[in-house]
Amino acid sequence: MAEQEPTPEQLAALAAANEEEGGVNYKPPAQKSLAEIQELDKDDESLRKYKEALLGNAQAAADPSAPNVQVTRLTLMCETAPNPLTLDLQGDLEAFKKQSFVLKEGVEYKIKISFKVNKEIVSGLKYVQHTFRKGVRIDKSDYMVGSYGPRPAEYDFLTPLEEAPKGMLARGTYNIKSKFTDDDKHDHLSWEWNLNIKKEWKD
Repeated sequence: MAEQEPTPEQLAALAAANEEEGGVNYKPPAQKSLAEIQELDKDDESLRKYKEALLGNAQAAADPSAPNVQVTRLTLMCETAPNPLTLDLQGDLEAFKKQSFVLKEGVEYKIKISFKVNKEIVSGLKYVQHTFRKGVRIDKSDYMVGSYGPRPAEYDFLTPLEEAPKGMLARGTYNIKSKFTDDDKHDHLSWEWNLNIKKEWKD
């Protein structure tokens, strides 16, 4: 039996239900370089130790040509998925527009973003995700990731647990526009990818 497509009215109703423009009332602090932060209160031994614990040995050799924030991977974390669902964000971002992750309807999942901070502390990192169905935006999610100092190892950020939509009308392809940004509105990475909601993992 052919799957029933949602009408424009149903898509508009879904978009309205998901529209929550709450806005986070948050004022970013003034940007300071790592060197300035390390110079502040350097005679205060307890504060020096605290900053060292927080920042580690931040003078780790960072590649001067590397961006300060590198978004490396997006992983769909789902315990029931037959295979890992991972996008390598250091490869060809255009290729993701031509392929789809298959997600079984109704399963619970989280999105994990892996990223590196190379040179300076970055404050107020945010992951923004807009979901479209047939060109209509039906959902917008803003996740506050936080502030991070440079280190050689990657950081991972996990979104809260979500449930994939289910039902005949929910099945189909969703286009997702993702952006990793910060307080200063730096666009560290923007990419598009597709999610195909199906009745089973393999239809």
